Amino acid sequence: METKLLVMAAIFAVLVLAGAAFALNRLRAAERRADRAASQAEALGRCLGMIARELEAPGLSLLGLAARLPPAVAPDVETEARRLLNLAEEVADHFLSQPGSRGLAENRIPLGPLLHETVGAVSRLMGDGARHWHVTPEAEALVLLADRRALRRALSQSLARAARETRSGDRIALRVVRAAETVALVIEDEGAGLPRDDLSGLGEGTRGLSLGLAAARELMRAHGGELTLEAAPGIGARTWLTLPRGRVLEDPVAA
Repeated sequence: METKLLVMAAIFAVLVLAGAAFALNRLRAAERRADRAASQAEALGRCLGMIARELEAPGLSLLGLAARLPPAVAPDVETEARRLLNLAEEVADHFLSQPGSRGLAENRIPLGPLLHETVGAVSRLMGDGARHWHVTPEAEALVLLADRRALRRALSQSLARAARETRSGDRIALRVVRAAETVALVIEDEGAGLPRDDLSGLGEGTRGLSLGLAAARELMRAHGGELTLEAAPGIGARTWLTLPRGRVLEDPVAA
């Protein structure tokens, strides 16, 4: 009897070990599939990000060109420019919805050079004199703890929106607004503004105002901040890029 029990115990142990080995193999196979899926998603994200940039550049160039063309052809060129920019926003939004696309590489970022770089990129694409840009000294003086690429993308989307909603010669200003717990970079334009119904795009919906701004909002949220828009038809708009005060490393103007 004792021998029989020992044999049964040994068989049971073998079955347990076999089951554990089978489960472990299944787990490892699932991990390999997850790793492959993550790599594919990352590659897709990089591709979509590149496509978004490639669409945005000619869109802004055409928008600036339209302001200098004869009235007979300018509207058609402007329509195509806005179509390209809207498509770029959709692609950018899908890119930023991919797994791993919001990982932050945080560094010390002097805001002045980043602002001039982003404004300069939009301005060059649209042509000299297409818009009048004004960056306040207090905005240039800030030093932030942030992911440079993510912050530049949020700025680029916000500035592209302002450029798209304005006309040749309009003014677009960037200034700083401080509060007890936050600091905000505010982009003000003199565009046509937007109907109140269109503001739903910055809510939890997926369309409405701007997929590109919705993507930019997610980048700001990844930093613990927020992106909001105030707009009034016929007056213009303000885009608020808000960050926690803890991300301000240097603020000479407030000191």
